[in-house]
Amino acid sequence: PDRFLERERAALAPWLDRLTPLPGARFDSLNGEARLKALFKVATLAAYGDFGRAELAALGALVDYIELTQKGRLPQLAPPARRGAGSRLLIDQATRRNLELFATLAGERRGSLLAATDRTVTGGGARLLAQRLSAPLTERVAIERRLDAVAFLLTETALREELRQGLRAAPDAERALSRLTLGRGGPRDLLALARALKIAEALGGKLAEQTGLPPALASIAEGLGRHDALVATLEGALAEEPPPFARDGGFVRAGHSAELDELRQLRDESRRLIAGLQADYARRVGVNGLRIKHNNVLGYFVELSAVQAERLPPDVAGKEGFLIHRQTLASAVRYTTAELGQLEQKILSAGDKALALELAIFETLVGAVVAEASAIQRAARALAKLDVAAGLAELASDGSYVRPEIREDSSFAVTGGRHPVVEQALAAEGQRFVANDCDLSEGRRLWLLTGPNMAGKSTFLRQNALIAVLAQAGSFVPAERAQLGIVDRLFSRVGAADDLARGRSTFMVEMVETAAILNQASPRSLVILDEIGRGTATFDGLSIAWATLEQLHEANRCRALFATHFHELTRLAKRLPNLSLNTMRVREWKGEVVFLHQVAPGAADRSYGIHVAKLAGLPAAVVARAEEVLAQLEAGQDAGALARLVDDLPLFQAAERRQGQKKPSALLQRLAEIRPDELSPRQALELIYELRRLAEEETSK
Repeated sequence: PDRFLERERAALAPWLDRLTPLPGARFDSLNGEARLKALFKVATLAAYGDFGRAELAALGALVDYIELTQKGRLPQLAPPARRGAGSRLLIDQATRRNLELFATLAGERRGSLLAATDRTVTGGGARLLAQRLSAPLTERVAIERRLDAVAFLLTETALREELRQGLRAAPDAERALSRLTLGRGGPRDLLALARALKIAEALGGKLAEQTGLPPALASIAEGLGRHDALVATLEGALAEEPPPFARDGGFVRAGHSAELDELRQLRDESRRLIAGLQADYARRVGVNGLRIKHNNVLGYFVELSAVQAERLPPDVAGKEGFLIHRQTLASAVRYTTAELGQLEQKILSAGDKALALELAIFETLVGAVVAEASAIQRAARALAKLDVAAGLAELASDGSYVRPEIREDSSFAVTGGRHPVVEQALAAEGQRFVANDCDLSEGRRLWLLTGPNMAGKSTFLRQNALIAVLAQAGSFVPAERAQLGIVDRLFSRVGAADDLARGRSTFMVEMVETAAILNQASPRSLVILDEIGRGTATFDGLSIAWATLEQLHEANRCRALFATHFHELTRLAKRLPNLSLNTMRVREWKGEVVFLHQVAPGAADRSYGIHVAKLAGLPAAVVARAEEVLAQLEAGQDAGALARLVDDLPLFQAAERRQGQKKPSALLQRLAEIRPDELSPRQALELIYELRRLAEEETSK
């Protein structure tokens, strides 16, 4: 571990303050195997699979970590199970972030794919849905099993609503079991388990009544199981509204234990007994103002006012009297009696004994739960699976989602596809999402998508990636039809971000992520790339984008959507047979640009960036000047256009007239440094603003 930490120090830099190196013995495969055998109480792990040394070391280290952090109390852990190589869709961290699977780029859950698709009503169901979106399947049979369950519940509307109604009342059995096995649970966790198991049994019976139940739902019904004995034990022992902690007592139902009821009666009847004794003493003393009180120092005591105490006869408060002096205050005198002391001991003893007996009953109930932990865990997982299936059916019903056709080939044909998150956001504002088709079949598996900013390119790219994620997670998808070949790895390079902590600029991050895609994408992968090369000089960026496009087509041979503003790339369609040119449609109307958000075959000839700048609120003078510069640059079409444009600037001409100065002005010095043939359009525009600023400074002197 020390050598690993030293070798990977740069990669682990953001987390170094939270890392604690452990000795190498904790990662030894033999020690790991021994820990697993002890945990599952077996002599061999062969029943769970044939694990290699690296797997045993990793599994043992995980168990050791849990044991270390939980102070020796392990939660209920399932035996290890190996997932087949390639059984899950691989999604790297950059892709998860770019596609906003679980959180937006701003770090919020709202606006993510998970938030948009989560219709679960239980905690376990919500966690399982997140797991499925995090690691979608790549095995067609397993995907179809999940889709069959969703399809069945989609058509059985009444059954779905009945199941969801029952699930809403189900407590989080998985969390309750975990707390109890770790020694952190309380009476409410026991009652939550009882109620969850009772609901699980009822829902299992409801499913078993159905005919034509798909295999996934039949397996869920079996997993829900029967728990009559444990439920009866827990419900018979626990009160309806128990306190959160066992140490508070009062959680055992009256009638469950005769001994406990007797002790409680003595403890709880103390007020009535004390009140009766107070009335008896007041009568014997002849003082109606006599009171029996209690504090933590004296316990129970008889209190009289100082005046009343002075009037007491010797046979009451004297040496022969039954009142024994304890304390004299300025305004009162306190006494005790032998009878009062005996009663106090009985009351205090009854309370302590009652609490001790309740704690013993609690431990017995926890033991009964731990003995059935495996069955409880199966039922909790079955509840979560049922919740996810019913939730996805509800989503499909509400959103008019369709069942995807899962295929083993490399097809990817979506008709009328929609972005699940954006569609919901628009619907909330009373707007309609514009659906689009996407066909990445052989002969057109690589799309080059051009079009202006704000036209919807990024949305279109993301929606197709999200459709693939949803389909392989076992969900219906937002489309009219979807025919999808299974994706083994999903890559997305969308948006701009830097990593200053590691010394990476925005462009460096873009290149690192692009390199990862080009080095790992296979013919079964799906790649989403947006604006590759935009973070550097125009010709550099165009060259990188050009080479990347060729690499995807010739070497990776994957399905890909490639959005760009480099219109020069469209020329590649003449020699790349699988490159398909598509564009976002726009219309110009009375000098304004209307974005139609529709994808159509062809290529865009303009980016309408100045129009977007105008929408963003740039000053009118800047927008007008940008349009003038763009017109002159487009008209020039050569390296001398920029030089002529600079020569025509009025401010430059004003500075030129000031050449009589002995020392050349800053403006003229800057102009002398310019190499027009080496400037990109963007650099030229920035240079114009710089020259204008220098000229204004010259004229103000």
